[in-house]
Amino acid sequence: MNTRKRFALAALALCGFTGLAQASDVNVEVVPYQYGMRLDVAKVISMTEPPTSRCEVVTANMRYINKAGELAEISYQKHAHACLYEN
Repeated sequence: MNTRKRFALAALALCGFTGLAQASDVNVEVVPYQYGMRLDVAKVISMTEPPTSRCEVVTANMRYINKAGELAEISYQKHAHACLYEN
């Protein structure tokens, strides 16, 4: 494979990552998750939670692309990441 083809393939691969970065900068309405709510997730973009050093329940967010190609975000309650290190 010559250098031009490799460069073209690398450029195309980077274009996909650029689209994901742009999708994470768009503001969308955060919908609170309710038990039994159906999620239409095609691809998860990010999962975030507030930093804490204590084991407690926190509100986390999941940003994703649904099967229609639209960006969506939900918030949900979970144990903090710090709980993994406690007995």
